[in-house]
Amino acid sequence: MKITPNFTAFKISAKGMSIQKNKMDLVAENIANVDTTKTKNGTVYKRKFLQVVAEKEFRETLSQASNTLRMKTDNKDHINFIPTSEISGESKININSQVLQDNTVGERLYMPDHPDADQDGYVEMPNVNVVTEMVDMISATRSYEANLTAFNASKEIAKNALEI
Repeated sequence: MKITPNFTAFKISAKGMSIQKNKMDLVAENIANVDTTKTKNGTVYKRKFLQVVAEKEFRETLSQASNTLRMKTDNKDHINFIPTSEISGESKININSQVLQDNTVGERLYMPDHPDADQDGYVEMPNVNVVTEMVDMISATRSYEANLTAFNASKEIAKNALEI
C-alpha cells in the first residue's frame, strides 16, 4: 500500500488564518483613520473591507474528493485503500481575497474652523463606524481561532497516525 501525504487540511486552515489576519489588519487601519478627513490624494478616508471569494472549481474538487475517499475490501482478511491519485486539485486552494473600498458618504459635521471645511462650514467625516469595526474585529479573531484549532487538530491527527 502506497502512503501519500495529504496536507489539504493544513493548507485550508493556513489560508483561512491568512485571510482573517488580513481582515484584522484592515479593521485596524479603518479604526486608525476614523478621523482622517484628508488622505494623500486629497479626499476623505473611505472604509476598506475584504471580499473573500472561493472559486467554484475548488468546491467541486472537494466534493469529488469526498466521493472517492472510501475503502473497499477484496479479501475479508485485509483492507485496501482506493488510490487518491485522481484527487489532483488538493494542492490548489483557490480562495482569493481582494480589498474593496466602501464608497458611502460619511457623516457631515459642522466645524467651521476645521481646515477641510467647505464654504458652509461642514466637514465630511470618514464612513468608519468604530462599533462596526470592533464587531468585525471580534468576528475575524474568532474565525482565526477556529482555523487555528482546526490546524492543531489536523496536526494532532497526523502525529497520532505516525505513532501507529
